[in-house]
Amino acid sequence: MKVLLLTGLGALFFAYYWDDNFDPASLHGARVLLTGVSAGIGEELAYHYARLGSHLVLTAHTEALLQQVVGNCRKLGAPKVFYIAADMASPEVPERVVQFALDKLGGLDYLVLNHLGAAPAGTRVRSSQSTRWLMQAFTPSPSGLGFLLRPVTRSRHLQMNFLSYVQLTSSALPSLTDSKGSLVVVSSLLGRVPTSFSSPYSAAKFALDSFFSSLRRELDVQEVNVAITMCVLGLRDRASAAEGVRGITRVRAAPGPKAALAVIRGGATRASGVFYPWRFHLLCLLRSWMPHSRAWFVRQELNITTPAAA
Repeated sequence: MKVLLLTGLGALFFAYYWDDNFDPASLHGARVLLTGVSAGIGEELAYHYARLGSHLVLTAHTEALLQQVVGNCRKLGAPKVFYIAADMASPEVPERVVQFALDKLGGLDYLVLNHLGAAPAGTRVRSSQSTRWLMQAFTPSPSGLGFLLRPVTRSRHLQMNFLSYVQLTSSALPSLTDSKGSLVVVSSLLGRVPTSFSSPYSAAKFALDSFFSSLRRELDVQEVNVAITMCVLGLRDRASAAEGVRGITRVRAAPGPKAALAVIRGGATRASGVFYPWRFHLLCLLRSWMPHSRAWFVRQELNITTPAAA
């Protein structure tokens, strides 16, 4: 009986991932606002959308790098590409970026959130200062389609980064509602399954995941037809916010272009979640189902022969 049950569950699990209803043509002419495109997964996302014929508004902090990505997108066939250099830590910037996109594209079908806030100068990934800076608890309170942010500590840097996601989402929701569009949030496995030496990064991602889970429930209650796709990615083969765990973890980096394509497919099919590589979904499930085996999972993730950097 147990064998049959496990076989059935396995068949359902693999059927879930093999069910492919992605239509690349659906993204031709789609209006996309994409943040954090100067490098890494954001850059790869921009190139995939360009090849698929989407109309793009791209934003990042560094204008020189942003212009290079825009030029490449035009070469790859994007019919319309606009850009706006923006520092999302500035409170007035997110709404201005959304308005720029609406003015240039006439509306939005996709808002893809990928940007990260920079740590204060002098902090390191595993330092106690960095941990105090990032470790906050947030209480998003629903009020219409907007949310109130109540930071427990005084970290303005993370507060403004978190607030930028809230402001971008709130500003874009009316247009996404009209187009029955999608909100795509690029997150990390470390926001679901925290591991050693990653507490600052995990704290930030967990806060964002919690916010968008709450937002999804509110949209469902209000019957607002906007899909929210949470994308859980592992380490990538390009720039990564979890650079400090390289050499310590056994987890191999995922190819950036393939991870980006998985994000785009998930958003286009309005999936509630994307896990890349797909085995991360199974890992998250096992960690939830077998909490007493957590120490074993942690040991499997770490290369214990490599000493942690001071």
